[in-house]
Amino acid sequence: MSKQFKYGACMLISLVLLGYSPHLQAQKKSTKKAKTDTVSTAIIPDLSDEQLLDLVQKQTFRYFWDFGHPVSGLARERSNIAYDYGAEVVTTGGSGFGIMAILVAAERGWITRDSARARLQKMVNFLSKADHYHGIFAHWLNGSTGKTIPFSRKDDGGDIVESSFLFQGLLCARQYFNKETPEENQLRNTINWLWNDAEWDWHTQGGRNVLYWHWSPNNGWSMNFEIRGFNECLITYVLAASSPRYPIKPDVYHQGWVNSWFFRNGRKFYDIELPLGFDYGGPLFFSHYSFLGLDPHGLKDRYADYWIQTTHHVQINRKHCVVNPNKFKGYGEDCWGLTASDTYNGYTAHAPDNDNGTISPTAALSSFPYSPRESMQALRHFYYKLGDKLWTEYGFADAFNETQNWVAKSHLAIDQGPIIVMIENYRSGLLWKLFMSCPEVQNGLKRLGFESPYLKQ
Repeated sequence: MSKQFKYGACMLISLVLLGYSPHLQAQKKSTKKAKTDTVSTAIIPDLSDEQLLDLVQKQTFRYFWDFGHPVSGLARERSNIAYDYGAEVVTTGGSGFGIMAILVAAERGWITRDSARARLQKMVNFLSKADHYHGIFAHWLNGSTGKTIPFSRKDDGGDIVESSFLFQGLLCARQYFNKETPEENQLRNTINWLWNDAEWDWHTQGGRNVLYWHWSPNNGWSMNFEIRGFNECLITYVLAASSPRYPIKPDVYHQGWVNSWFFRNGRKFYDIELPLGFDYGGPLFFSHYSFLGLDPHGLKDRYADYWIQTTHHVQINRKHCVVNPNKFKGYGEDCWGLTASDTYNGYTAHAPDNDNGTISPTAALSSFPYSPRESMQALRHFYYKLGDKLWTEYGFADAFNETQNWVAKSHLAIDQGPIIVMIENYRSGLLWKLFMSCPEVQNGLKRLGFESPYLKQ
């Protein structure tokens, strides 16, 4: 296969999107299945909704706990080994999602609070010694050494978007481990050290009114990729505005993030209005990654009501699968969900206007807060009707395509993590409550002009 092509999450082109996005990178076919412990994958009959949610969260959590890197504890990029990189690759953003999953596991008693704290201390100790660039981490690290693994020839430095996903998880962990014990104090202090040292304003290229995705000591700003909305990067601007030492000015948000031809929409798709973003909303991870911590309930700014934005995005995505204009096998009310994932011929950002018949379970399952009835319908279908093909030791396989008679042999951290976290946000709001309780986040949201029930007047 030729050099991997990176689909853009921030601009629309032929098929669906234009530009660059690490979250939509074409992944090469696996050559070797990573070794894991065995666990029962037998389908259990007659589970209640709550029992099924328990099972899916707990089994998916194994990806981050049992399969976490043995040295660093960070999340591996994927469960199979691809041509371009080996078993040492850990993912910065996926580790942020994994941190949030560990908090769910501690809260639900699958692991003890102390074992969760110890794992997280191991992770932050490793990060404190790992390569960083003005306090911002690379997309990929070597899980044994902490050295940067280049994502592409010039992407060998700081990745502010991946780092924002990581810090979203770290701040939740800081809020969760709030006891006045030496061990929990140490964890909070290490997290605060990492958080305070991240130079978010560095990524404005010296004061421009937009954030830039990458900086490298070898290549400087040569990738020159501006982060403009609307897509998965809202959390990046919120955290950049929330930084206690290196915050961006509000103008960076109002003149950078919102200043794109694909930010405002306002049109209807399948008779459902979409306030922001690409036509049909783009892949569903746009409504997942930032909102693992940001609670969209009552979250508004001068541009949108984000509960409307996220729920309408999901409704459009599902309605497309129900209407099924391309007549793909298997699509319907109980089988839906288009987002970025592996597919039968690589990796792509599945969306209504880039639909090849591949359904990604993370799309519907990470949408539980927005569409609980429809997501449960999909969950029961995936487990009971397709479970003999999809259900594995780490939860559901990354994707499947019934038209092509294909099922992924892989799991990806950035797909598995949101399943655990968003199901938990639907059930208890745990991660929303933790993240939105951060004083710095509340201050950042106020600085950018947001309204939220969490904001103190």
